[in-house]
Amino acid sequence: MSTVSKSKVTATEPLDPKDARWVKLVKLTYTDPTATVRTWESAERLTRPHGSAIDGVGIIAIMQNDPAHPSAPPRILLQKQFRPPIDQVVIEVPAGLIDAGETAEACALRELREETGYRGRVVEGFGMTPVQWNDPGFCNTNVQMIHVTVDMSLPENQNPKPELEESEFIECFTVPMTDLYAESERLEREGYAIDARVGTFAEGIEVAKRWKLV
Repeated sequence: MSTVSKSKVTATEPLDPKDARWVKLVKLTYTDPTATVRTWESAERLTRPHGSAIDGVGIIAIMQNDPAHPSAPPRILLQKQFRPPIDQVVIEVPAGLIDAGETAEACALRELREETGYRGRVVEGFGMTPVQWNDPGFCNTNVQMIHVTVDMSLPENQNPKPELEESEFIECFTVPMTDLYAESERLEREGYAIDARVGTFAEGIEVAKRWKLV
C-alpha cells in the first residue's frame, strides 16, 4: 500500500469562524437583472497575498528528452495526494499557493521543485493561461495554469529530491500525454478521485484526438 493511501478522515465537526486559518464563509447580497434582491452563500480564501490577482498555480509539467527512452512520447507529471475534504487520494498536477510579490511563473517553478524535485522551464509563448476560477458558484478561489517543460537529460533532473513540508505526503508518477484520458478512467476505477484540472486537460487532449483538431 502506498503512503498516501494510508490516510483517512477520523472525525468531522463544525469549525468556529474565529479558528479558521484558510477560508471564511460570507453572505453576499446582490441584485439580479430584474432588480430583485437576492443572497448567496460563498467561501473566501484567507491566503491570497495583498496585491495578487490569483491564489495559486497549477503546473502542467511535460517530461521530455528522457535518455532512458529517447523515442518515447512526452509524458505529463502527476501526483497522488490525500485530500481530507473528500476523504480520498486525488490524482492531481503539481500546484501551490503564490507568495507575496511572486509571479505566477516563479511560483510554478518553485512549487515544482519543492513538490517533485524537478527543475523546469516555462514554455515560451504558451507559458501561462488566463485566470481560471475553480468553482465560482461556491468560492472565489482562482489559479493560473503554467506550462512547463522538464528536460530529463539534464543532470539536475536525474535524481530529483522533493522538499516536502512535514505535513505533505505526495507521490509522483508520469503517464504519456496521449493516454491521459484513458489513464484517468483507469485510475478512477481503481478508487482514485480525479482533480478537475487533470480531467479537463485530459478531456481536451481526447477531444483534439477524436476530432483531429491538430
